[in-house]
Amino acid sequence: MKIAITGKGGVGKTFISSVLARLFEKSGYKVIAVDADPNTTLACALGIDEEITPISKMNDLIEERTGAKPNSYGAVFKLNPKVDDIVDKFAYKKGNIYLLVMGTVEKGGSGCVCPASVLLRRLLQHLILKRDEVVILDMEAGIEHLGRKTTENVDLMIVVIEPSKKSLLTAKRIKKLANDIGVNNLAVIVNKIRNIEDKELIKNLIEREVGLPVIGFIPYDEEVLKSDFLGKPVDLNSKSAKEVEKIFNYILKLKQNQN
Repeated sequence: MKIAITGKGGVGKTFISSVLARLFEKSGYKVIAVDADPNTTLACALGIDEEITPISKMNDLIEERTGAKPNSYGAVFKLNPKVDDIVDKFAYKKGNIYLLVMGTVEKGGSGCVCPASVLLRRLLQHLILKRDEVVILDMEAGIEHLGRKTTENVDLMIVVIEPSKKSLLTAKRIKKLANDIGVNNLAVIVNKIRNIEDKELIKNLIEREVGLPVIGFIPYDEEVLKSDFLGKPVDLNSKSAKEVEKIFNYILKLKQNQN
């Protein structure tokens, strides 16, 4: 199962990505957790204290695999570099979760073609198309990654929103761009619900305005904020994690139906 978690900034993508990764691991799966957000916080959410060097900063690796130095714009380099051993050699392993921190290319613009960007894009394609493990992508905020087509072959794209007009607008744009690149299996999770009685009203609004199914509601939870502040993973018995577990069970049934 290849799952991309997307949405605007601050809606809780990393929290949901980390809990899903831990639930899959708890159920016996090997999980590749990918921090594809330039604001790299997935390690902290998984309870990893060590500072992890992003792939985009591994200059020796980039030069070895592409044949060109990082940031060498206009240079000749391989467009199909070897990436199939990167998980085993460079991922941070915690239990049966393998964390890859992608990082970002800081020069040349978002659409640049440079050795680092080619390696990152090729690695994402390999993870989605070639790996047998569960892959969970904690994507960058917004919709720029959809323009790069890096998520076009995921099994499920989850759009995380909070009860706000801005979140709805972002979800609508994500749906359109996802459909444009052939991703049609999208669903919505609503996070930070303060009034649980409003669920049906919010669900109807999203399905009418955005045109996507809602597969879960997660309540506003001070425990999540506290865990984030302390740099610790959220307790899987917390009320918010229990709601993510319902979404996890939905995903398992979805995969069974696809098979």
